[in-house]
Amino acid sequence: MADSLPGTLGPLLKAARARLAAAAVADPALDARLIVEHLSGTTRTQAIADPECTVDAGAIAAIDAALRRRIAGEPVHRILGHREFYGLRLSLSQETLEPRPDTETLVEAVLPFVKATAERQGQCRILDLGTGTGAIALALLSAVPAAVATGVDISQGALATAMRNAGELGLADRFQVLKSDWFEKVFGRYHVIAANPPYIASIDIENLQDEVRDFDPRQALDGGVDGLSPYRNIAAEAAGFLEAEGRIAVEIGHTQRKEVTDIFSAAGYMPAGVFRDFGGNDRVLIFELTKP
Repeated sequence: MADSLPGTLGPLLKAARARLAAAAVADPALDARLIVEHLSGTTRTQAIADPECTVDAGAIAAIDAALRRRIAGEPVHRILGHREFYGLRLSLSQETLEPRPDTETLVEAVLPFVKATAERQGQCRILDLGTGTGAIALALLSAVPAAVATGVDISQGALATAMRNAGELGLADRFQVLKSDWFEKVFGRYHVIAANPPYIASIDIENLQDEVRDFDPRQALDGGVDGLSPYRNIAAEAAGFLEAEGRIAVEIGHTQRKEVTDIFSAAGYMPAGVFRDFGGNDRVLIFELTKP
């Protein structure tokens, strides 16, 4: 049985950090602070200025339960129920992939094209395949007021989460969702088709970090036998939904640049950009249709 937690903020933070550190959690100081601040309704400033402020018993119990979940391996943002992405606070659910900083690379990569299209045509229509939390589409909408987006997902739960996020961010009037298996029920044409598809080979799923394997939805990770099945689906069908001179932007696994480029090249696309993530790995590819 773990020691009981102190009832004042400074000692509470210290005890939470010590508990996580003893369990070899990767970043105990950050995770302890996130948990304590979220569940006690306090801030970092309060912890510094008034470390002896009292935390009520209900919050202490919730913090204790959250620390136990973290020690058991659950990611801290799953426990909190939200994560920040591109400066936006996004709610998570069991049906959504937890958006990660590497995916911000896709937003940055395609953003100049979205802005230019909106300025030139008065609107930029975006299709976000496998939208999950809505992260990619909502980040682009937040940056470009003339953009509109449709988020596609096979999971009704994911779509509900994405729509909730759009509402909380004040973007619901420019965002709609569609339940579809890739392009199955999609209609219309878009200036940008974006996707962070599942790209892990099925055989490699069990080798992922516990926090990913055990808590991210399997269908958002498993890219088929070689991890490339979603790219084949997108490359084969996207042309029917892409405006002339439109762009396709896809996130990839860091070793998949050649294979994914070959798939799109064979389907009539040419590369229009390669972008690296914060770790210097190939992470995003942009394609356009080859001109006749």
